[in-house]
Amino acid sequence: MRYPKLRELKEAVTSLLTPAYTTKYPGVEHVPFEKFRGKPVVDNENCVGCETCANVCPPHAITFTDDPVKKSRTIRRDYGKCIFCGQCQDHCITGKGVILSDKIFDMASFDRAQAVEFQEKELLICKNCGAVITTREHLQFIHRKIGPKAFSSVLNLNVLNEKLKLSEDKDVDVEIRDDLKRKDMFNILCPNCLRLVLVKYL
Repeated sequence: MRYPKLRELKEAVTSLLTPAYTTKYPGVEHVPFEKFRGKPVVDNENCVGCETCANVCPPHAITFTDDPVKKSRTIRRDYGKCIFCGQCQDHCITGKGVILSDKIFDMASFDRAQAVEFQEKELLICKNCGAVITTREHLQFIHRKIGPKAFSSVLNLNVLNEKLKLSEDKDVDVEIRDDLKRKDMFNILCPNCLRLVLVKYL
């Protein structure tokens, strides 16, 4: 029993003579270490609302709901559930949509509603079946990413036409009386409806 007591006494004297390892926060400003993972900060300009972060979030802190009537996607981020794993940053398709901050880390609050943030994105809806295709920003990002190859997609051409306003009318609507027609390819269609047009007129 003698040696353990001496060892404990040595550890006590060493801890008294050495400075504290922890910081004096909140009395003194805390400077996080390198690669510190703080609050995931969303850049709305670079976030395209593609659902990737919601799909890879382990605690399901990021969720989304689509409203086809209002043509809007609502992304909900609950930082009370966030474990700051960095999966949303690592899997972001733009690489800049969400970045873990090294300065915002004190998010304690007595009201859980203050830890929830919402984000709205415009949806593209199929004009034939009403299915949700994706967000408009997501499709525009894909168009920029693949470059000239994007012109092989009718859907990309229609969205680009709306953006550049090449036609006088905002939308080129074709009345459908007996199933889908070839002219309906100029409308915004989901991949399933567009496939039906292509297969029918091969």
